Formats: sequence, C-alpha cells, structure tokens
Amino acid sequence: MIETPVSESVWDHAARPEPVAGQTPEAYTVERYAVADSGDVPNGEGTERRAHTDAQGRRRNLTFPALPEPLPHPVVDNHTHLDMQDGLVRVSVVDAMATARDASVCGVVQAGCDVESSRFAVAAAQTVPGVLAAVALHPNEAPALAGSGVSGDRDAPAPAGDGSANGSGAGASVGGRSLDEALAVIDGLAGQRRVRCVGETGMDRVHTPESGLPVQEESFRAHIEIAKRHGVAMQIHDREAHEDVVRILRDAGAPERTVFHCFSGDPELARVCNENGWYMSFAGTVTFKNAAPLKAALREADPGLVLCETDAPFLTPHPFRGRPNAPYMVNYTVRGMAEILDTDLEELCRRIWENSERVYGQF
Repeated sequence: MIETPVSESVWDHAARPEPVAGQTPEAYTVERYAVADSGDVPNGEGTERRAHTDAQGRRRNLTFPALPEPLPHPVVDNHTHLDMQDGLVRVSVVDAMATARDASVCGVVQAGCDVESSRFAVAAAQTVPGVLAAVALHPNEAPALAGSGVSGDRDAPAPAGDGSANGSGAGASVGGRSLDEALAVIDGLAGQRRVRCVGETGMDRVHTPESGLPVQEESFRAHIEIAKRHGVAMQIHDREAHEDVVRILRDAGAPERTVFHCFSGDPELARVCNENGWYMSFAGTVTFKNAAPLKAALREADPGLVLCETDAPFLTPHPFRGRPNAPYMVNYTVRGMAEILDTDLEELCRRIWENSERVYGQF
C-alpha cells in the first residue's frame, strides 16, 4: 500500500511559509512529520522508502539539501517517484510540487513501476496541477509476474556505483496477477486523462538473471505496442542493456516519442539516439565526478533531444550525492549540465522545457 498523500498538505490549515533559498525546504523538514518521532521507519527493499544506509552499510545523511535559487526559466523533472519517500518525512504530491515550483521546476512526470504505483501516478496527475503520469511494469517486475503470478521486489533504478542500498516500492503491488493481467491493467490506465507516457519499461541485465531476460523482452515489446496504440510517449529503463534495447526498438518499431530515462550510455549510444530521434533524459549521475563518459554523451547529444530528471528519491546530484532527492533538486542538475555544455543557463532551461512539451504536451 502506498502511503504517500496526494492532495493533503501540511499547510491545509495554515499559510504556507515563504520559500528561502539556501535552507532545507519547509515541506522536507522532519519536524513537520510524525514519522520523525519514531526515530526510524521501515526502509529499503520491499518498502515505500529508500534505504537509510548506503551500499557499505553506513548511515546516510538523511537531511534534504537546501532549496536552490530559482532558474531563469522553468524546467521539467522528466522522471520521478513521488510515491517513494526518503529520510524521516512523508511529503505529499501537492507539497512536493509547490516546493518544486519554488525552484523553477514547474512540471514533473510521475513514473509507474507496477500496477499500484501506476494507479498512484494517474491519481496524482488528475489531482495536482503540473503532474503528468507514466504507467508501466518495471522490467524487473515481469519475470516475477510471469514466474509466480505474484509481484517481486524491483531493485532501485540507480546506476552501478551510486553508493546507495536503495529500496523498492513494489513488494506488495500486484499480488495474484499474471503478467498478461498486469499488462492489461497498464493498457487500460494508458488511456486515462493526463497519462502521457508508458514507462518505465525496458531491459535490465543487472537485477534480472539471464533466464528472466526473455520475459523482460516480452513485457518490453508489449509496452511498446501499448504506447503506440494510445499515441503516448515511452520512457525506457536501460540498465547495462544498450544493445538489447536498441535491437528491440528497431525490430518492434519505437514509439514516435521515445525517451531513454536516466540515460546511462556513452557518446556512441548518444549518436544512435540522435540518428533515430530518441530523447535522452539526464539525471544527477551526469554531475558525478566519475561520470566522464556520461558527460561526453551529453556533449554529443542533439540539443533538441535533451531532457533532465531526478529519478527521485535516488541519484541525487553532486555535491549532495547519497542524500535524499526530490523534484526541486533537478534545478542543481540543470545547472551542472549547463557547466558541462559550457552553455547559457537560460538557453538550456528553455530548451529542456520546449523538448519536454514536445514529448508530453502541456503540463
């Protein structure tokens, strides 16, 4: 069960404080939430909350980073998971969006990973202005559904080396459904109002063994057809599976608007995307100090195909790597991208906004 509130604000009966750049946003301060009184909450795999420890078992800094200064033009967080929490807060969708707007992030795409989170995405998009929905079964859901008829945990979509032991929100999502039944639900959701994308879907060679890859491919191909049938975009999860993803897209015929979520390729894959008109969405990973190939890919990418995302609560950008992430933090990633590209910040922000609207329509 997803516990994240959609429209319930912590300021339902009081005036919302004025945002202050340089301080942790009010909606993300632990003092406002009863969950902080427990000292700790269930976290990690099988819960709605990112793990409180990193890959080495060390306690993470669970304080949300400071609110940045506004950008010179609004941008979009192309992929986030507002149904998942981090630290000792339980921020609602409406409060997350209000904070995001304080940082010039005026639109988000809430991604689905299973039936429950996809339904949550639809509810959020139909309730909170600025939110659009993506619906799908995560690649690591497919083998579990096909093998047992019961959803398994999906590993968090962080690239190798992120240094976090991340939790998943899929543990109790679609018990009792077969893969075909779950895909039918996703197909139905894809036609709902303010659902503009099928995702995240794709291939994952890190968290699924070789024996499960054929089922992943079957699910991926089904999602491609769902996206094309409903005329919506598609967001791809590609975890060390570049060749698989490109082969399947070419064979099945990619949807008109195809996005590589959390782009993790090198300049060669960026050139392939350029040639095919596939969009590349860069997350906080592009700002990491050890991300030279990813920075080179950003420089290679066609500017008209560049998007930006948080993949929150994961992949927090430098210099806050390992700390909690939220849509307002895409502001920091965009600033880092402008430095990497040696380009004008306002020009990049405008381009990201225009590219995002080209993919998803108006927010």
